[in-house]
Amino acid sequence: MLASQYLAAIVRLIKNRHGQDLIEYALMAGFVAVAAGAVMPAVAGSISTIFSQVASVMAAAASQS
Repeated sequence: MLASQYLAAIVRLIKNRHGQDLIEYALMAGFVAVAAGAVMPAVAGSISTIFSQVASVMAAAASQS
């Protein structure tokens, strides 16, 4: 019984498309930032700072839930 519930949960997760667009936009923004950092080395430091700030905010939000 437990295995069938586990399998059903996995199938629901695979079929769930909610939030897919947000992830795609975030990946695109990340790729643009990496490309900008590679092309303009002077910007690389500020990009790194921004990603560090975003990571710390996300970690704080994850720890509160």
